[in-house]
Amino acid sequence: MKITLASAIQLMHEAAWGSLATLSAQMLGYPFATILPFTLNEQHCPVFLLSDLAEHTKNVLADSRASLLVHSAESQNVLTAERISIVGDVVPIAPSADLVARYLRYHPDAKEYLALGGFSFYQLTPQKLRYIGGFGQMGWIGIEEWAGVEVLPLADEKMLIHGIANIYPNPIRMFGIDCYGFDVEKNGKRTRQRFPDAPVALAQISEVVRRFVAAVD
Repeated sequence: MKITLASAIQLMHEAAWGSLATLSAQMLGYPFATILPFTLNEQHCPVFLLSDLAEHTKNVLADSRASLLVHSAESQNVLTAERISIVGDVVPIAPSADLVARYLRYHPDAKEYLALGGFSFYQLTPQKLRYIGGFGQMGWIGIEEWAGVEVLPLADEKMLIHGIANIYPNPIRMFGIDCYGFDVEKNGKRTRQRFPDAPVALAQISEVVRRFVAAVD
């Protein structure tokens, strides 16, 4: 079946964490898997805040090749759950202030790690993705498709969130907005609101998000 990039991106935005497999620097040739929180940047690439002393950090500095497994937490059957394996390269980055702010909205506890020092930001740049939407629904997404992904600049996201906060003094907590949906806190839980006809243009994003916030205010 035809696998859409939008479905894969939606799942990536829903996840708060994933299982990162790196190539072990201690045991050459063997994979080393760990669980890590992440946030997507405006290009929908996973961004991590890693300890300089962590084993996985040493691994990616020695060899950037890695794979991140992300899956849906909704299904009780892991074999029928929506999931994606992102194969690519994990490299250190110097994030913009807007990207750091976005990461901290999703993972506020990370502020303590940044204050401690010895933690740095890394990005996984996809080379290929294997998406499984359920039984019999699977396929590869190549780098050529990824190059056409719709991007909402972080400055525009920041402006949208600020505008919503000004209109609704006590809104639900807004984590992030992109061309495929937005993430909010609802009943104490992070929730992904998917745009039904994603991706959508900036003007439509503003209207749809504000309608949703008004409905729950």
